[in-house]
Amino acid sequence: MNISHTRLARAGASALVAVSLFAASGCSSTASDATGVDSSQSSQAGTITITDDQNRTVKIDGPVDSAVVLNSYAVEFTNAIGAGDRIVGTDRTSQRRLGYLDFKDDAIVAESIAEINYESVAALDPDVVIIPRNGSWEDAAKQLEQFDIPVAVVTAWDYQVFDTTVDLLGKIFASESGASKVSDFYHGIFDEVDKRVEGTETVATYWETTDPYLTVLPGSGFHAIIEAAKGRNVFEDFSVGASNDGEATVDPTDVVERNPEVIVFEFEPSATPTGDATFDDRFAEITSRPGFDQVDAVKNKRVYVANGWATSAVAKAIGAIYLAKWLHPEQFEDIDPGDYLKQWVTEFQGAPYNAESDYIRQIQ
Repeated sequence: MNISHTRLARAGASALVAVSLFAASGCSSTASDATGVDSSQSSQAGTITITDDQNRTVKIDGPVDSAVVLNSYAVEFTNAIGAGDRIVGTDRTSQRRLGYLDFKDDAIVAESIAEINYESVAALDPDVVIIPRNGSWEDAAKQLEQFDIPVAVVTAWDYQVFDTTVDLLGKIFASESGASKVSDFYHGIFDEVDKRVEGTETVATYWETTDPYLTVLPGSGFHAIIEAAKGRNVFEDFSVGASNDGEATVDPTDVVERNPEVIVFEFEPSATPTGDATFDDRFAEITSRPGFDQVDAVKNKRVYVANGWATSAVAKAIGAIYLAKWLHPEQFEDIDPGDYLKQWVTEFQGAPYNAESDYIRQIQ
């Protein structure tokens, strides 16, 4: 499957966003300086009208100088387009994952996207609250209506609506130029992957996420990048019913029987570097599983362990180019995926970057 079939076209996504903006006025942004994103459109007065990803018309009093942004992927994209300094509130998971943004405890208004403290949100008096579709957005909209705080549903974790997400954030924060740079970066990665994997044979791939034997299925973003990288998900035919969230815990013997050529294990995303002991323990755990010594990926040392902050970054685009190189090293001989990771971290996130090995390693 070509990745162009799994992601929305730029024009189609843009058509979902309607905006009415009046009387523009500029302001500076320290986050924009940190990320290298032009924030010349960072403030816009008047009414901003958008259609969010639940097809709701949302009116926001502009300029948006303060926002509560729930979900770490939405926080990353908001920061990447140059509006990170306007995030006044977020959730506990985002605080834990994105330590470089230095969210203080008084900025934490939710333990999760489903556990929101509305009194804390109201006390911050943000111009808008941004929440993904799997969060408590309906309750949030109802509870915050009395405070005249609008709620916009923007689902940044969903790779299928990447273009819609970035367009929406660009409109909300009047940072279209920043959104365009993020979009160009994302599409540039997938264009490179598409070009280089064309005509290659698929490689049997097994991807685990956060827990042993918790693997990815069709419908998930991870399955999509396996296919984009010209891999074949060894559990592509696995079914656990209609409600599986794109993942399932599988039987260890099934993994051995399906004999993947490449194995990837992804930890939960965190900007904090993954320590040597954590990598070593995971490699030891994987290679010592019963029967895994007969699996091609283990025999040929094609086992990779990654911190999801790297491989799930930019709607999993970073993970796609890493995986493509792991599956087809000859086609990507002159490409270093770490260059893309470093650019995302330093240019778009304004975060410290020491070494690729802090986040991604191959068994030795």
